[in-house]
Amino acid sequence: MDYAKPTDVVSSMVDASLKKLALAPRDLLIRGALSGALLGAATTLAFSGAFTTGQPLVGAIIFPVSLVMIVLLGLELVTGSFGLLPLARLEGKATWSAIAANWSWVFLGNLLGSIAYGILIAIALTNMGTAAPAGVAARIIQIAEAKTVANEALGMAGMVSVFVKAILCNWLVCLGVVMAMTSTSTIGKIAATWLPIFTFFALGFEHAVVNMFIIPTGMLLGAKVSVYQWWVWNQIPVTLGNLVGGFVFTGLALYATFKPAEQSAPVAAQLAPQIPAE
Repeated sequence: MDYAKPTDVVSSMVDASLKKLALAPRDLLIRGALSGALLGAATTLAFSGAFTTGQPLVGAIIFPVSLVMIVLLGLELVTGSFGLLPLARLEGKATWSAIAANWSWVFLGNLLGSIAYGILIAIALTNMGTAAPAGVAARIIQIAEAKTVANEALGMAGMVSVFVKAILCNWLVCLGVVMAMTSTSTIGKIAATWLPIFTFFALGFEHAVVNMFIIPTGMLLGAKVSVYQWWVWNQIPVTLGNLVGGFVFTGLALYATFKPAEQSAPVAAQLAPQIPAE
């Protein structure tokens, strides 16, 4: 059997956090950029599937291909790291400053990769600006405005809503990262990862790195969104919500209940009867 028990999974989560913290900024940037681009590609494919079939659920079925590739290749996604890296601090093996530095480099890499892919796909979808946005391109514009301008119109209600959607999102996304650790086989990792990622996308929750692609790409295609609206009414609250959801609901929750207990002495020795010497 290739199934790993929850206590073993939590041990793998701690090990993964330490390995990620040991990576140099160069590697974090490269792996983060690749992750951002892959999420952008999967989002484009998901929108295409939903548009072609007229069934949004088709897009949700397609989208998890991105996290599967990211997990199997060992790339870096800041939202996944939100759930894993604090465990190294809880174990007393890392500082908060080191964790914050890691998150910063990965966030930057994710942002650069997302925008780079967004520029390329905007060129492809409009024949370098010679064709008006239609189909998938029009859908990207629509969603970019819905994630920013529509939130701003709701005021505080919009801010709270997007923050809560981000919490729920990264609870599921981090579960996808962790679920991959329940199997040692490639097929097992793919199937386990697919389940929570499909759920998050189908429910329309807010993911910081996905939005790094959708919103600036929508702006390139003509969405009426300013940089201020992008960051204040989506990117910042979504990132913070993702941090809360990933750490509290996945990393901390699983660590608190499944952390392997340290045994200072063999159980048999503790239970052995004490026989007085003659």
